Amino acid sequence: MEKKFEISNLILRVVLGITFFIHGLVKFQGGIENTAGWFGSIGLPEFMAYGVALIEVVGGIALVIGLFSRVVSGLFVLLMAGAIVKVKLAAGFLGNGQSAGYELDLVLLAMALSIAITGSKTYALDQLILKGKETANGKAIN
Repeated sequence: MEKKFEISNLILRVVLGITFFIHGLVKFQGGIENTAGWFGSIGLPEFMAYGVALIEVVGGIALVIGLFSRVVSGLFVLLMAGAIVKVKLAAGFLGNGQSAGYELDLVLLAMALSIAITGSKTYALDQLILKGKETANGKAIN
């Protein structure tokens, strides 16, 4: 059972990482200034666009390679919660014909929350770095 659990977490981690990496990359390729302007138009500080895009790109890579998966996933939970509340909620679950709904954001939030809670150890760089290291109470870090 443990092996199936870890493989399913690996799948979630990699797919989520690729998805966020691509979303962040597109923000930079499309002109981050445009994204920053859009943030301003919806009442958010424009500098937040840079932070969001950076978290998506760097965090996406980190998830794919399995580095700080729980922390990165926690950040993605916050990003998706913010996107749902600030941008998508008014359009409804499936959208209103003029803008997309929050169904995809909710799925990404759930995936990130799952990894933030359970972690993902299979083929994770964290496991190579921390292999054999112990905590102060003498238990191995997993």
